[in-house]
Amino acid sequence: MDEGLSIQEAADRVGLSIDTLRYYERAGLLNHILRTTGRQRRYDAASLGAIGFVMKMRATGMPIRKIREYMDATVTADGFSTDRRSILVEHRRAMLERMDELTEAVALIDKKIEMFDSSGLGCGPQAAEPPLLETATI
Repeated sequence: MDEGLSIQEAADRVGLSIDTLRYYERAGLLNHILRTTGRQRRYDAASLGAIGFVMKMRATGMPIRKIREYMDATVTADGFSTDRRSILVEHRRAMLERMDELTEAVALIDKKIEMFDSSGLGCGPQAAEPPLLETATI
């Protein structure tokens, strides 16, 4: 069994380090990485898909233990899992709540920036531009 990508090729493909891929496997996030007869890891399309899923969930703030719980959840023969679904539904709810908080924070920042820009204290975007030099002063 030598088909699939080496760990270095997989790391390059997904933009993670080799150490991160090994960590994800040790943490139980990548349960079905293929091995050669010499025990070297080989990454197929399914492995890369699993890595992509883990990366997206980490980017959304899902804790490693929740991703592991998701990966460990039993999937039926027809590909369904109510446990997996409930984990995703809960995480989606938490993400939407966080998005609302971030939207409020951005609105506050925008308000503060507008206050600086309208204050006339030289804090607006034009203050960042260097003053024009008159040719007579050169």
